[in-house]
Amino acid sequence: MALQDLACAQCGTDDDIEFLGKAADGRIRLRCTVCDLEWVRGTAVEQRSRPLTIERTKARFPGRDDVSASTWERVDQAKVDFLTHQPETDPAVAPYFARYREIFSADGLDGCDPQDLKDFANSSIGASPGNQSTFNQRWKELGEVEASRRTRETLRYLLHGPEDKPLEDRLNALIEDTAPVAMPGFKEALLTRALCVAHPDRFLPLLVYTSARGGKREIAEAVYGLKMPKPEVVTWTLGRLIVWSNDVLVDLLGDGFHDLAHASHFLNSRWAARTVPA
Repeated sequence: MALQDLACAQCGTDDDIEFLGKAADGRIRLRCTVCDLEWVRGTAVEQRSRPLTIERTKARFPGRDDVSASTWERVDQAKVDFLTHQPETDPAVAPYFARYREIFSADGLDGCDPQDLKDFANSSIGASPGNQSTFNQRWKELGEVEASRRTRETLRYLLHGPEDKPLEDRLNALIEDTAPVAMPGFKEALLTRALCVAHPDRFLPLLVYTSARGGKREIAEAVYGLKMPKPEVVTWTLGRLIVWSNDVLVDLLGDGFHDLAHASHFLNSRWAARTVPA
């Protein structure tokens, strides 16, 4: 392809200019067939990196490939010891979760008893959410009608919210008070507990991501040697850290447990604690 309106800066010819294609920045590449000089012409187009999707971002989170072979051996033996000595789970958990799974269903939320919602926030069956004084105080201030409405809408948004917004982002919006409706005091521990009820085969009843007393982050390091990030040093939201750390732990636990409530007892047990890497 000859470009007759250009001249070679080296030999001055404006004939026999060959088009070589486009450069990575969008400019055209040219060559003088007389003296072999090559150059680019035009204005570079700003190159923008492809934004990270939630799937690509999650792939950067620590996982089973980061667990050492020696740690796997210790954990496997600890798991055998635990299942030998504690093969059963708390019999009260399954029926309790099943009852609340019905209450938290799309149809169940519409007509559920407000007292059931308040009781859920203050129950320790399956996993204790700790002291809920903020929730209880705001419930009292708002009154049963408004407080129960907000709690219903909080659960509806978390469990049945817009499909175009990933679960971890809906969770974070409720924690950060950026969701359309949120019940004051219904935060990380209670939201995670609701996920355990609605998705008992996915969510471990470990209700906080990080805590001095042992959240999912601390357990992952103590048992598997995984160093999950501190929320304050990464741009990942707390909602994503909560869900992703849960998914990693469930993947690492494997089979053999009666349910995830039983598996969480293992992670908090003296058998698992024995596997802390040297």
